[in-house]
Amino acid sequence: MLLSIENLTVRYGQETALSITETLRVEEGDRIGVIGSNGAGKTTLIKSILGLTPYQGMIKSGLKPEEMAVHMQFNEYTDSMPVKYIMEAILGTRITGNTRLQELISYFEFEDCLRKNYTKLSGGQKQRFTIILVMMQNAELTFYDEVTSGLDFETRQKLVEKLTEWYRDKPASLVIVSHYYEELEMLADKLLILDKGKVIDYGRKEDLFRKYCGRAVIVTDNCERNRSFLEKNKKLASPAHLLAVSCETQEQEEQVSRLLLQNNVNYKRSNSDIEMIYINARASRVGEEEAK
Repeated sequence: MLLSIENLTVRYGQETALSITETLRVEEGDRIGVIGSNGAGKTTLIKSILGLTPYQGMIKSGLKPEEMAVHMQFNEYTDSMPVKYIMEAILGTRITGNTRLQELISYFEFEDCLRKNYTKLSGGQKQRFTIILVMMQNAELTFYDEVTSGLDFETRQKLVEKLTEWYRDKPASLVIVSHYYEELEMLADKLLILDKGKVIDYGRKEDLFRKYCGRAVIVTDNCERNRSFLEKNKKLASPAHLLAVSCETQEQEEQVSRLLLQNNVNYKRSNSDIEMIYINARASRVGEEEAK
């Protein structure tokens, strides 16, 4: 076990920003996606683990600080020297003598930024700079907080592809905060779902999907015609423009698929959709609270 969190509470003044009554554990090799709306407590959780904000409760880790790496939105560096020298000082290596570092600089098209002072970098360039540093550390436990924020779509895709490749055969554990579900589809094998500072659920993606969505989900456009075809099937919570049907058995999935195909209805089938997990986990929690 790399990390254990028990009975964690964080308050900002009179407001409780985070209240975790469960025991959360991070094991070696875990790839944990943290999801929740704004204000759910995602960044507060990471700050607590790193000792960057006061908290009550217990956080245990056998790792030394140098065995953890973090990318956060508020990372700042000195502006008194070019980025090249900051990078070399932090990583303890010369760029010219490190092929892996050169590979990342080239991949993220960062060569022209090396001569600039940090404060002269754009928001996206600062993101790429910090990402290169974090990836090069090869820490046992790495935190990525909204790692693609501020990046254009093409750069965001390149980054997620590179992160997936970079960590594919490494035993490192990752904790990834993101509001892009497709990124977590590629990077995470576990999910921590937060809402209003509390844990809705924590577990492996496939287990949470089965719990909240069933064996498989078939999604199509939400229109009167499609609703009439699927009126007898179990519906899941979904975005307003979509209609989602839960299939508990292969036979049921085949029946729904056949019905839609016969009527020329386009649909998508999934057994791992993180957005559907999140929406239905939240809906389940709301239902439990209303029933009390």
